[in-house]
Amino acid sequence: MITETSSQTLSPTNNHLLIVEDDLALSSAMSDYLKKNGIGISCESRGDLALERITALQPNAVILDVMLPGKDGFDICRELRAKGNNVPVLMLTSREDEFDQVLGLELGADDYLVKPAHPRVLLARVKALMRRAHSIVDDVNEVAVLEFGRLKIHGINREVMLGENRIDLTPAEFELLWLLASNAGKVMHRNDILKSLRGLNNSTGDRSVDARLYRLRRRFSEDRDLVWQIKTVRPHGYMFCLEPW
Repeated sequence: MITETSSQTLSPTNNHLLIVEDDLALSSAMSDYLKKNGIGISCESRGDLALERITALQPNAVILDVMLPGKDGFDICRELRAKGNNVPVLMLTSREDEFDQVLGLELGADDYLVKPAHPRVLLARVKALMRRAHSIVDDVNEVAVLEFGRLKIHGINREVMLGENRIDLTPAEFELLWLLASNAGKVMHRNDILKSLRGLNNSTGDRSVDARLYRLRRRFSEDRDLVWQIKTVRPHGYMFCLEPW
């Protein structure tokens, strides 16, 4: 079991990433590269110890492999979200299997990469997760609350209220809702959404926005009329409707 913690990790002012990966060579390579770029690193090689390490370390983000000894990444992600822990999660999969990728996103992961990932791509994705952990969202500080009838989206404390009911969202779900609501009445293309949320251009077959929107709609699934307030505009993207919720 790898339990390495860099000296950078111990400072609360530094970015802290937990890598849960049983391939020791890959884990070491990712750790070395990310450390050189100012990221504090801790590592764990067993899935059945991952939740305990996340709770103890309180990292700013987690890289989570799908195939792990003791417990797989899907179960870890599912249990993590069930406990109300919204730490940003980047899932690693060894196969370019759309099912694996979409399933991970539906279970609450924020992003995914197919192994082996190019170091610069990995760094870019990790930095995007770190920004998410630090609650850096464009225009949030300029507009404190977005209101659409019964729906109120509070940018500073990230609270979403529908009438008297609070809608609990993961950080990734909130960011997508805030982005779409900030552009209410406009069709937002998938590539623009990806670039805004992750700082990267779209790649062929990337379903992360679709999966994230699916999860977001499910939060409002008790009121079927509200589910479609965020419309799919084929083949372009999505639009947050201006009509009051």
